[in-house]
This record gives sequence, C-alpha cells and structure tokens, in this order.
Amino acid sequence: MDRLRTAVPGSTLPGRHPTRRTILSGAASALALLPAAPALAARRHRPAPAAAPAENAGADTAAISASPANSLIGPVDTPARWACIVDYTTGAVLLEKAADERMPPSSLTKMMTAYVVFGMLRAGRLKLDQALPVSEKAWRMQGSKMFVPLQGEVLVSDLIQGMVIQSGNDACIVLAEGVAGSESQFVSLMNAQAAQLGMANSHFMNATGWPADGHYMSARDVTTIAMHLIHDFPEYYHFFAEKGFRYNKISQENRNALVVKGIADGLKTGHTDAGGYGLCASSERNGNRIVMAINGLPSSNARAFEGERLLEWGFVNFENATLTHNGAVIDNAPVWLGHAPTVPLVVTRDVLLTLPHGWQNRVHIVLDYKSPVPAPVVAGQQLGQLVISNTGLADITVPLVAGADVARLGLFGRASAVLGQKLGHH
Repeated sequence: MDRLRTAVPGSTLPGRHPTRRTILSGAASALALLPAAPALAARRHRPAPAAAPAENAGADTAAISASPANSLIGPVDTPARWACIVDYTTGAVLLEKAADERMPPSSLTKMMTAYVVFGMLRAGRLKLDQALPVSEKAWRMQGSKMFVPLQGEVLVSDLIQGMVIQSGNDACIVLAEGVAGSESQFVSLMNAQAAQLGMANSHFMNATGWPADGHYMSARDVTTIAMHLIHDFPEYYHFFAEKGFRYNKISQENRNALVVKGIADGLKTGHTDAGGYGLCASSERNGNRIVMAINGLPSSNARAFEGERLLEWGFVNFENATLTHNGAVIDNAPVWLGHAPTVPLVVTRDVLLTLPHGWQNRVHIVLDYKSPVPAPVVAGQQLGQLVISNTGLADITVPLVAGADVARLGLFGRASAVLGQKLGHH
C-alpha cells in the first residue's frame, strides 16, 4: 500500500497533521459483490446537455439522432434522440443522450399515472376489487384503448392492466376520475408527485400522454419514475410484466416487445408523431438491475431492436463492485491523550460502485483524516472521509466515523503523555 503524509504548519496538537493515505490504487482485492439499497436518482457522470425548449422538439431531428450518446466508456452510437440508462442499485448513469431535454413523453406518462394510483392503493383510498364508473369522456377517448363500456363499471385491477399492458387511454381517464373526481384534479396530483420525486424536467397536462402544449418529461425523469415504481411498489410492479390482457372479449398483447420476449420485466412504451417511438424497460441479471429510457425512434421495430441492444450493452460492459462493507474498520487512527492509543475508523454503509468491466484495478481510494485524534472520542463521531476517484464518475466521498469511545486521560496521565512527547522531541 502506498502511503502519503503531508505535514501542516501550526498544528494545535504536538505532531498533529492531516493524513492522506492511498490505501488502494486498484481495488480488486476489496471486491465482493453485495446488494445494496437503490439510489433512485440518476447520478450524472458528466455535465448533461443543455435542455432545449419543448417547442424545438421537431427541429433537425435526424441530425440530433445521428449524434452519439455519452457513456462511462466513451461515445456510443444510437438512433434514439433521447436516452438514459441507469444502474438501479447505485444510480450511476451508464449512458445518456439529451437526458435532461424536455421531450414529448406520449404513453410513458402512464408510469406517473400508475405511481399515483399505486399510492392510493397503498393508502387504502382505492382497492383492486373496487369497481369504478365509466364516464362518456373516458369511453370517447381516442388512441390506444382497453374498450371500457359506456356507463358501465370496471374493476381497478382490470383498469391497471388495461393501462399498463394495453396502454388504454380510456382506462387512465376512468382511474383519474375515480381517484380525484376529474382528470384535471388527478393531473395536479401527478405534478405534485413529480416535484416530490425531484423530476425537474417533467410537467403533465393529462393522465394519458395525449399530445398537449406544456406536457413533457425528460429521459432522466422517465428513469426516475421507473426506479421509484420498482422500489416503492414492489407488490404492484408485476402488472408491467404481464405479456397480454383480455378484456371485453378483446385480447391485446403487451406493447412492450422486450417484455413479450422475456428480455425485460417491465415497464412501458409510447408513441406520438412529435416524440417518435419511446420505451422504458428494466431488466435484472445476476442480481444487477438496469433501467433504460429511450425515445425518438422512427418505428416500433427500431424501438424494440435498440432497446434490446442497449440493455445488452449495459449488462455486458458494467458490473457492480462492493469496495467495503457497513461497519468495516478501514484504519486505526492514533489518539492523543486517550485511554486507548488508537480508535478504529469505520464506514457506516456499504460502498458500492458501478464500474466498467476491468476498471476495478484503476480505482484510487484515499483515506483522509487529521492525526492524532484528540481525546475524548465518541463512537459515531466523524473523524475523516474516504475519497474514491478514477471511476468515471465524480469523486465519491464516504464519511469515516469512530468505531468506539475513547475516554480522555486523567490529569496525571495527560501530564505524563505531554512530558513523554517533549522528551521524545529532545
């Protein structure tokens, strides 16, 4: 292990100086895959492209689509106009292309509709076996439909399947009116929820994704709502994985071709003339989950092909590695005037990174704390930090805390220690 000590003039304690120890310049020896809690927010790995005004959505689409996406391993060609691929567990962005640009989300909107509905179910304000009335507005709704009966009633469980599997606009209206009394009131709930989840580039004008001025999402926000659906409502996520649904004597296949093929276990597709063909999909392999959002593809076939290709790209090129575990002792710091000569420095969470394959040996980890630590020391007291760099992401800083109490020496003990320090200097 390489170690570097840098003295600081004017230390308040004898011999006290910041300690910067390079404990690993290549973390292969510390790796052991371990699951951790999801980050639920896409962490940028480089400055994102400037957001373009929504009204520019149709400008020079071909040229923009031809430009490559940014990734942790360099540019990646994709015909998608908007794209964001995120590791579900760490929140690391594997690939992005105009990920914060406001785009017409079409039926990707229905993921937020589902999130609000699931929240009502969790709160007990709605039940799966509850029947909701069908208004004329819902019955007349155009676009993709589950074909609800005029003036009839439909079970909430059927409406959810009609919304997420068949992409039924009519199902969305029935749910919105049943939950909030009107679609406009339901949309207020959607916008409030988006703000709470930090979806800064999303605004909804309806519950379906029907084209409307001021209705937009970003690709990054699409991945955010997808990750929250998976994490916050695991009991309802299975609806997105169903390959087909039959209602009113009409059978329809899930519009998400990746789900039908068994490549993904959810979530949603969409299409409008302004936004092109879009897809949000999630898949898990060997304990690693990836969430992907792409939009602006020229056809449903292109959407399916590119979605499958980019998911495979993510799994082939990246892995999650645990560098250290919650409670692990990273070092023992010298203590000044304490009953114990050292105090253990520990981390309070698993340190999990998403890295390109082979990058483990390039990770640079530095331990940073002031030494010696003055007594008394209280367990849990932050004494320094672990700095992880050269991952392709911004530097990651992890607090180091005291793993034990260290009481201060009594008057005689302190005097002896100070005298010993002075004699040692002579």
